[in-house]
Amino acid sequence: MEALKMPARRSMAADLVELLRARIRSGELARGDRLPPERALVAELGISRTVVREAIARLSAEGWVEARQGSGVFVRSAPQAFQVSATELADLEDVLRLLELRIAIETEMAGLAAERRTEEDINAIDNAVAAIEEDLRRGGDGVAADIAMHNAIAHATHNQYFVRIIEFLGASLVPRRNVATGEEQAAARAAYLRTIQGEHRRLVEAIRKQDIGAAKRAARMHLERSLRRGRRRLDPARSVDS
Repeated sequence: MEALKMPARRSMAADLVELLRARIRSGELARGDRLPPERALVAELGISRTVVREAIARLSAEGWVEARQGSGVFVRSAPQAFQVSATELADLEDVLRLLELRIAIETEMAGLAAERRTEEDINAIDNAVAAIEEDLRRGGDGVAADIAMHNAIAHATHNQYFVRIIEFLGASLVPRRNVATGEEQAAARAAYLRTIQGEHRRLVEAIRKQDIGAAKRAARMHLERSLRRGRRRLDPARSVDS
């Protein structure tokens, strides 16, 4: 097997997961093959045993490999269905890649919602936006209501496949919002949440007016701004307007 080379970015465990996934997909590591022993990966890649164990645990949880007591870790068939694991959602760079996918899906979804929405759809979307406002007023983060808003927009397309993929993505729809401590962080967090809510309002108004182009632009702008904010968090030195 060709020597593994670790990329420079992302967590080391996430890098190792992706490298091993790629070799399973390509057939270089076939079903039933044993993975290199932990000590061999540690020596070859210059990583810790903790990193290897974390990566193997993630691959096992996702169904790529299985551990056999006293024998080692063996390759299973590569999972065929699209999936997003909890461990991927814990990695900011994976979350940002998922956000790029969402831009493609939700821009078109917003346009279809604007074209096809009914008064009942608008009422459901408005209720979700109002729930976000109420949660923020109470000091919450509005995440549950934010997810409900995305679901309501998906339903407004009257296309069950948008509904199903948005329901599948679930909590990954909404970027993590850390609870801030201290007055300065709390003020910054409040401003951040107000900005997001303003983006929501522009999107909802475009859908209400059945302005397809404006709805697509509002959805894209909202998600692209979220992507830029996430990239700044990943690399604080990066100069990106939010």
